[in-house]
Formats: sequence, C-alpha cells, structure tokens
Amino acid sequence: MWEKILKSTSINSCKDAIASTLHQCRLGTLALFEGIDDTAFRRQAHPDFSPIGWHLGHIAFIEAYWILERCAGLAPMFPQYHKLFAADGLPKCERENLPAFSDVCDYLDTVRSKVLSYLETAPLANQERLWRFLIQHESQHSEIIAFILQLQRWHHLERHQEMWVRGRAKPLPSDLQPPTEMLEIPAGEFEMGNDSIDALDNERVLHRVYLDTYWIDRYPVTCKQYRVFMEAGGYQNSQWWSTAGWQWLQENPVQEPLYWSFAPTWDNHPVCGVSWYEADAYARFVGKRLPTEAEWEKAASWDTRLGCHRTYPWGEASPQTHHCNHDQTTRQTTPVNAYPAGQSAYGCYDMLGNVWEWTSSWFDGYEGFVSYPYRGYSQVYFDGQHRVLKGGSWATRPWAMRSSFRNWYYPSIRQILAGFRCAYDADGVK
Repeated sequence: MWEKILKSTSINSCKDAIASTLHQCRLGTLALFEGIDDTAFRRQAHPDFSPIGWHLGHIAFIEAYWILERCAGLAPMFPQYHKLFAADGLPKCERENLPAFSDVCDYLDTVRSKVLSYLETAPLANQERLWRFLIQHESQHSEIIAFILQLQRWHHLERHQEMWVRGRAKPLPSDLQPPTEMLEIPAGEFEMGNDSIDALDNERVLHRVYLDTYWIDRYPVTCKQYRVFMEAGGYQNSQWWSTAGWQWLQENPVQEPLYWSFAPTWDNHPVCGVSWYEADAYARFVGKRLPTEAEWEKAASWDTRLGCHRTYPWGEASPQTHHCNHDQTTRQTTPVNAYPAGQSAYGCYDMLGNVWEWTSSWFDGYEGFVSYPYRGYSQVYFDGQHRVLKGGSWATRPWAMRSSFRNWYYPSIRQILAGFRCAYDADGVK
C-alpha cells in the first residue's frame, strides 16, 4: 500500500515538474517575439531556414501530434495547419504565407490547454521520455528562432557604423587580452553518451571509449586570434584549406566570419558565425586540428578523480547564469574566460554555452542506436554529410544543454552561432 502511495506521489510530483517546465520554456519562446513586426514574423531570412513564424507554429503542431493525437487519441486539431506546419509539408521557400502572429498564438494556447489537461491523467511512467523530448524540441526551435533574428539584425547593420568602430579601435588592457593555453588530456577510457531519461536518441547509448593522450584549447578560439588568420591572408591562401573547403570558398567568396566585428571590445569573445571549412582552415594555419567529438566530450565531461562522467562540465547542477552564457540572457557572446564556475574537471572553459563548437567528426549513430520518437529526428542525417557540433550557444535553452548533447549541420553552414576550439596530438606539441 505504501509503495503505491509513494509511487503515486512521485508521479504527481513529476507531472507538476513537467507542467512547470513547459510553462517556463514557453515564456522564453514567446519573449523572442516581443516587438517583432509582421514582416520579420513571415520573412525567410535565409534559404536554409524557415521564417520564425513557421517555427512557432511548428512547435504547436508537434505537441498536438505526439500528445493529443498519438497519446490521447484525439482527432487532429486545426487540420488546416497540417500541411503548413509539418516538417515535410512544404518546402522552406513556401512557408512565408503564415497566419497572423495572434492566430498562431491562439493555436499554441489551444493546444497547450488540452495538453495540460491530458497530462493530469497521462500514464507518465510510460510517457515521460516523450514529454521531455517535446520540451527539448521546443527548446531547439526556440534557439533557431533566436539565431534567425540574429541573422536578420546582422543583415540590417549599417556599414558606416562598423567603419566608425574601426576608426576608433584602441588596444585592450592587458588583463583583457584573449587567453591562450592548451590542456593535456591523458590517455585512457571515458564514458561517452548518455542513458538518462532526457537523452535524445542520438546520445544513446552510454559507452566507453579509449583515447590516446591529446591536447585541447582551454578556451574557444577568440576573435583576436582569428583576426591573425585573416590578416595573414588566410582567406586568400589555398594551403590552409581542404580541397572541399577551398572549393566552398571560391563559390562563397567571404573574407571574414558572418557575425564579425572589428571592435576591440570583442577581441576576447569567441569567433562566431564560421563554417566548418573556416574552422578547419584556421586550425591548419596554427598547426593544430579540430578535436574529434570524443575528444571534445571527454575534455568537457570526464572526471578522472572520481572515474565518472559529469552531465555538465561543472557537475550535476542544472545550468545557471553563473555557469555559462545560455538561455538568451545576454543575446550575444561573452568573453571566453567569463565563467570560471563553469570549468570542466580538466579546466576547460566555455564547454557549454556562448558558441557551438565544430568537431572533426561526422554525425552518426552510436552502436546500439535506436531511433526515437521517429526515424526522421536523427537517423536520416547519418549520411556522411553533417559534422557534429558540441556545447550549445548563448541562445541554447537549459533543457537542451549537456555535455553529451549532439548538434549537426552541413560543413558549409555559417548562420548558426558556431565557433570552435583546436586540438593537438600528443606528439604534435612543441
């Protein structure tokens, strides 16, 4: 009898926590739309990404589909939105013909009301993983909305203002100069991946990996460090680029990262808005390389002293504002050494938050991979064309942030909030 009471109490507590998290997550999503006009709501800022209004409607569509239709067995709500907001309904270029913001908000509210009503009687013991997946799904689309807004703002920067900044550039005080340091990660096994209830399908299963000794940057590459590459003709010299990277550069003749500023106040911030090809070229330029996903994750999560992995670089406490730059609290990058409380056991800074970090690894499933909740979430991207990014950005929500979390994009993409850090083989250190 007491076991049944305790189990019931635990389930009710879990339901309360999920309802609270759904509410907090939604508040953060809607806050992004404050002051957004109808044009920005509907406009496609880049061919690879849907309008921000589409992402908002898609959040409601997915929640209704998985909870109300699949779990509760209800008839589809708002069937007129099915083709518009389904991921496979319309090409991205045809998603600008959207309902008004107020109508999409009504859609969100109506779905959420029924979802919360169903949660009261839902068999959470069998469904908890799905509910947590949906919280992370909204978190991920919330971040996409944030970086699309960043992209829109960047497109509208007045160039003469940037020139004004350049003309008044002054050296940074010595204590603000970008730090440079590498850390040795000794050879040995570590646990990679995640088996927790929060883990997405591509994070599973937890497994042990052996790595030889290697070195990794303590901090992400900063704007000041990257500027050395630019000023040395890095974008004009093919010797630093892979064959595919040089071909990409000829087809996309850029000369600096997408989100670039020459203002010296940004020198200690991580470089942001680089493709994988640019990150790889810089690493070659300085005689290093990009870390593998396993190397990155070991440096971020492994606690050698205790012989266990940490969910977050600092331990098991959920991300807070003193740990890292995340959850859109700053809406921009911060200096790479601004969060000492967020260091990993090895002493790496900024492993979570600030900017996503490219790795050298192709996105693929771990041994024993099982797709969830549908094949299209991860498995269709195991195509040898997507590189893994780790760590999260200043726009990443706390529910989609942990050392094992895996992001993936084509190596040509620059619009995401991505930077990188470099690594060395043990015998490559001078």
